[in-house]
Formats: sequence, structure tokens, C-alpha cells
Amino acid sequence: MFEQTFKNIDDILHKDAGCSSELDYVEQTSWILFLKYLDDFEKDKKTAAELAGKSYEGIIDKQYKWEVWAVPKGKDGKIDHHKALTGDDLKDFVDHKLFPYLKKFKTSAESADTIEYKIGEIFSELKNKIQSGYNLREVINRIDELRFRSHAEKHEMSHLYEDKIKNMGNAGRNGGEYYTPRPLIKTIVKVVAPTIGNKVYDGAVASAGFLVEAFEYLKTSKNLTTKDAETLQKKTFYGKEKKSLAYIIGTMNMILHGVEAPNIVHTNTLAENLADIQEKDRYDIILANPPFGGKERAEVQQNFPIKTGETAFLFLQHFIKILKAGGRAGVVIKNTFLSNTDNASVSLRKLLLESCNLHTVLDLPGGTFTGAGVKTVVLFFEKGVSTRKVWFYQLNLDRNLGKTNPLNENDLAEFVRLQKTKADSENSWSVSVVDVNKSTFDLSVKNPHKKDESVLREPRAILDEMKALDEEAAGIIRKIKEIL
Repeated sequence: MFEQTFKNIDDILHKDAGCSSELDYVEQTSWILFLKYLDDFEKDKKTAAELAGKSYEGIIDKQYKWEVWAVPKGKDGKIDHHKALTGDDLKDFVDHKLFPYLKKFKTSAESADTIEYKIGEIFSELKNKIQSGYNLREVINRIDELRFRSHAEKHEMSHLYEDKIKNMGNAGRNGGEYYTPRPLIKTIVKVVAPTIGNKVYDGAVASAGFLVEAFEYLKTSKNLTTKDAETLQKKTFYGKEKKSLAYIIGTMNMILHGVEAPNIVHTNTLAENLADIQEKDRYDIILANPPFGGKERAEVQQNFPIKTGETAFLFLQHFIKILKAGGRAGVVIKNTFLSNTDNASVSLRKLLLESCNLHTVLDLPGGTFTGAGVKTVVLFFEKGVSTRKVWFYQLNLDRNLGKTNPLNENDLAEFVRLQKTKADSENSWSVSVVDVNKSTFDLSVKNPHKKDESVLREPRAILDEMKALDEEAAGIIRKIKEIL
């Protein structure tokens, strides 16, 4: 149900002059989806209150309720086309009445940890880009068909919303920044293993994939009490995000997964001076895939003891500083961090090894991140004790990863199993810090079990590949000629 509806909505938005890419499709679908979800959320709250013999005061005023402005219905349960706004009337209502009303929740909410505040924050960052009120009407009608009342419905919807976020990675405009492969996130969460009561943090939250997965992991804990459930809702998950669209999508992603008022702040994490971080600001768990390859300005670099323009290296300093003593982290970073010879890289590796126990490094193959040409590693570390031994695991697969052949959980099963004991294998080994060069702190991934030599291909295989490429090129030329 959800999958086909999302496809139909994308087709509608594709025709609209205000929506030019998958990023726009996700953004515009999100705010309408959110308002429908909010309507079902309020109905569930009202039902629960009535069953408990209590009254429920709704969040949204009557004229702005979904059933009034979006899909007014007759006694037969079908949309009343005489009352339902469409065309310019609908667009004017949304732009000039609905959005301004929803924005006001940010100032009227009792506190920042309420869903009312999040409503205000989201709609302060958003604007309706759908230019045709008739297209808007079609999208609203499609979304009204969806239901988010049962656990199964919510699970299916949140899963497909994740798929939409994933597709943003193919949409250009840095869409790939929003998505880390879900199997990798699940694996990182398993290894770091947060527990109830831990404060979990992502300083580059994007679509909130790490926080969502940590929530899914923790809510399946045994003997979860009512107090535990409240802790998960309000005192567990924290994030920061610089970019507006990513902030909106991350916040809504968490709400749609069941966290009513996510503690995600729209701010530039790197604008914070590390010297200002106090004990009360620190977290037990850090899960993150910070952006890499950026060139941060000098004024941003001044907030860090190790000066560098590389965005990911500044984030790593931030994570080390803001992690509590005894806290655990799983951070994705490009693999060149392990061996770069510039002063910043050397200093940062020294800091990491001396202030934390870097117990595990997961070396990922190329293609793990769709559309990203760089290779990455995952650093697993605990703060407060210096590193004595690093366990390396090199993920070697018998296939090339890509859009049609992505990473899956089975690919990482051996890593998860061996990591528990840090056992040696064909793909894993340990390095003692005493053997690390103290002038470079080079941690290059060099599997001692693999011979450092290239496998020569058979001449016949090379010739067959050349023939196939020639045939493919000839086919493309034929198609071009047919068009012309």
C-alpha cells in the first residue's frame, strides 16, 4: 500500500514546476505525510485517554485539523468535493494560513522536548514548493489513503520512508550525505551496544539513521518498563544537524519511527568551541558518519586544538572531546585517516590512541556507499584508557558493491561474531601499539594474511571483456542513429 502510494506521489510531483529532484519529492511528501501522521497520532492519544477515563485536549485547532482542511468527508466516509479546497484556494490556504499557524508552535510550546515545539521547528524550516494547487490536492488525497494506526502499518511506512531517503543519494546536490547503508548502521549499533539510560549522540545527524537504529535496538530490550519507555522517548537520543533539509528529514524520520519529540538541534556542530564543552554536555554513546572531504574556514578551525580544513577530522576531535569517560563510539571515516602523513592527521591519530582505546577498526570495501568514490573505515573506541592493541577486520567480499548489489547484514556477520573475542582469521588480525611508529602513528590496513600481489588475468578473459565492450558500444551507436 505505502510503496505504490509513494510511487504515485512521485509521479505527481514530477509534473509540478516547483519540484525538480528526488530531494524535493522527499521534502514535500514529508510535510504532508507528517500532518497525516499527526492526525492519526492525535486520534490514538484521544482513544487512549478515553479508555483511561481521561479527557484529551488536541494539539491542532479545529480549522487546521486534517479532516477539516485536507480531506473533509461526508457521512459515507468519502471526500466531500464541495468542501475540499483545491487549485489556488488550496495553495493559498496552505501558504498563507496553515504554515504560519504551525510555525507559531515553536514559540507557544511549553518546552523544546515536546511534539508541539517540533511541529513549530519543522514548519519554520519548510515551505510549500508545490506550485499547482491541483497537484497538491492529488498528493493530499493519496496520503489520506494511508493509515498509521497499527504497529505493522507504522513499521511498513517507516521502512519505506527510509527507502525514499536512500533514493536521495542518487538525486545529486549531495543527496548521498543523507544516507548511510542500514546494514552498516545496524552492525555499528550491535558492536557499540548502547543500553537503557545511555545518552546516545550523533553530531552530524543527517537523516537520523543511527539514532533511529539505536532506538529500534533499545526498544527490543528485555523487561522494558514504562519508565524505560519514557527514558527512550525523552532522555536518550540527541543530535545536531547543520543543513535545513537534513534537519527536517532527520526529525521527521525519528517521529515517524516512534520518537515523539526528538532532541535534534538545527545548528553547526563545528561552530562550538571544544574548550567550552563541560561534563554536563557529554554523552555515553556516539554513533556517527560525519561528512568528509569538506574545506572548513579558518574561523571554524579556531575552535579546535588540531587545525585542519578536513571536516571529518574536526568532527572526530569533537566526538573525542564530547564523549564521557568510559563512553563508547562507532564513527565512520575515510580510510586515508589511518595513514595520511600531514601534521593534522598524525596529531589526531596520536590523540585518539592516547586518550581512547581504539579497540577495533573495520575496513570497508569500495562501493559500500553508493555514489561515493572513497573507501572508508569504522573506528570503534572507548574513552579514558589509552590504546594497547587494535583489532583490524578487513571486509573482503566475493562481489563488487554498487547500487544494484548493496551491502547486506550477512556480509558483516563474520565481523560481528569475531569482534566479540577479537579473534584472528584470514580477514582479521591485531596490532600492538608498541609496534606502531611513534613519529607517524601510521595505522594503515595491511592484512598480514594476504599476499601483496596482483592477480594476473587470463588473456582469454581480457579478450572476452574487450569484445563485450565493443558490442555494447556498437549497440549504443545504433540506438543514437535510430533517434536521429
